[in-house]
Formats: sequence, C-alpha cells, structure tokens
Amino acid sequence: MSKCRFLSGNMLKIIAAVSMLTDHFGLMFFPFDVEYRIIGRLAFPIFAFMIAEGAKYTKNRIRYFFSIFLLGVICQSVYNSFDYGAIYNNILLTFSVSILLIYLLDLFKGAMLSKNPEPKRTALFGVLFILAVVAVYVLNNLPVKMRFDYGFAGCMIPVMISAFDFHGLSAPDILSKLDCLPVRLIMLALGLLMFIPDAPSYQWYALLALIPLALYSGKRGKYNMKYFFYIFYPTHLVLLEALYILFR
Repeated sequence: MSKCRFLSGNMLKIIAAVSMLTDHFGLMFFPFDVEYRIIGRLAFPIFAFMIAEGAKYTKNRIRYFFSIFLLGVICQSVYNSFDYGAIYNNILLTFSVSILLIYLLDLFKGAMLSKNPEPKRTALFGVLFILAVVAVYVLNNLPVKMRFDYGFAGCMIPVMISAFDFHGLSAPDILSKLDCLPVRLIMLALGLLMFIPDAPSYQWYALLALIPLALYSGKRGKYNMKYFFYIFYPTHLVLLEALYILFR
C-alpha cells in the first residue's frame, strides 16, 4: 500500500491550488459554466485535510495559527470587493477557526489520556471545546448572516479529520489504530456529506478529492513550499480581480 501512496503534501496542495484557481476564474468570468465549479470542488477537501495535517505536525502552534489568521485578514480586504450580501469570511478565516477548535480538542484528548488524568481538568477542556463548537454554529446561523466560507461544516471538517489524531499522546492501542489515513478519509467524507446536501448539486464532486488524498504519502515533499502557498492565495485573488476590472 505504501508504494501506491506517492503524492506528497506539496503535490496535493498544488492540485488544490490549480483547482481553486480554475474555480475562481470560472466564477468571475464564466459564472454560468458549471465545469469550472466542478473542477474547483477538489480544492476545499484537500486544503481542509492539509490544515489538519499542519495542526498535527507543526512545531509552533501559535505561529501556525497566526500565519493562517493574519493572511486571512489580509485576503478579506480583497474578498470584500465582491457583493455577497452578507458578512462573508474567506476560507483562511474558516480554517483559522478550525485550527483553534483542533487545539481545544487536543487539550481535551491530552487531559483525558495523561498518565494521571484529572477529571476536573478533563471536564473543563471538554466543556470549552463544546462551547466553542456551539459558538461557531451560532455565528453561522445569525440573522445577519455573519458566516464563514463553507459555513459550520467548513469549520468542522478539519476538526473531524483530527478527531482520532493521537500524535504525541499515550493512547491505548485500540485508539492508536484509528490514527491512520483511511480513518481520516472516512471522517473527511462524513464531514463533506454534512455539507453537500444543502449545497448546489455540483458539490457532490468534492468527494472525488478522496482519490488523490488516498495516495498521500504522509511526507511534505522535497522542498519547503509553505510560503509559496501562503503567497498564492492572496496573489491569485488580486490578479483575477485586476483582470476582471480590466476586461469586464
């Protein structure tokens, strides 16, 4: 099986970036051609999966969160140029919420699986996580429609992927066996199915992202392309916006 998994994290992100560029290009210039939207359905599941991976393996959690969050704030200025009729937060802000929820969930798992678990501490982190999830749900259902890109499901999908992440924890064997790629893909699929029924019909094509993700090697890739992907998101939005203004 390991020989079949030949796609690095970098390659998966490149696939997602091309998919996203195609989606946004079609949305701006050919809004009635659904083919662009179908190709674009690969982007979110792959990026959501890689956000969960980043939260799992990052050496500096605070820096990881603020890198995504601050970039999201910068991109929001570009996003606000579109008329969505709502306070609409871009996908990086969605993923920022996901990262915070993952960290809260990790605190709960760490307290629960510590060598000397303290019931009060475990309960505290469990309650904090539940309250945070409820808060995110409420925000996405306010009358003023202050919502995140992909809504509540979008915030929760990376968290669901991380549900059985026991990296660095002393988990029992029965739980450790669940910390594997097939289970993470099942959780991703369940998260997508939570979102798809209320979305346009072409969102079903998002499930096709499970195919390249099943080929994930678990390795980052030869080169550190982190900053390339950080720069790509705002840059492609600005360039598409400029082209739209120039040729509309």
